[in-house]
Amino acid sequence: MLGLIQRVSYATVEVNGDRVGEIGPGLLLLLGVQAGDSEETAARLLHKVLNYRIFPDDGNRMNLNLQQMGGGLMVVSQFTLAADTGKGLRPGFSNAAPPERAEALYDYFLSRAEHLYSDVASGIFGANMQVSLCNDGPVTFMLEG
Repeated sequence: MLGLIQRVSYATVEVNGDRVGEIGPGLLLLLGVQAGDSEETAARLLHKVLNYRIFPDDGNRMNLNLQQMGGGLMVVSQFTLAADTGKGLRPGFSNAAPPERAEALYDYFLSRAEHLYSDVASGIFGANMQVSLCNDGPVTFMLEG
């Protein structure tokens, strides 16, 4: 399971012109589910996302995690993260989990996030989404579960 996290000042997600999710300062997580991922993989990645120290402390050092700074978590499914881009000029998606399995793990991840953290928003799995954000820093990291 792959998670591209971005420290944001805000993030919003719209589907068909309707805002379905938004957060203020916090993390935008683009979540890619790979073939072979499991609930254990999802749990490991969620632990990293909630505890990864990328927010500034009083000395302006990256020492605080999302929970310590009290920001929002926006979770957006993005199967293209699992693309194989190693050769050619067109991505391959054989590394991505099948849609039914990916949706089940996305739902599990989101459910666990909402259980463990109070400020969680999300997009809609499989929808054509318009994601707007202001990357704070910019600060962006790729995490693996």
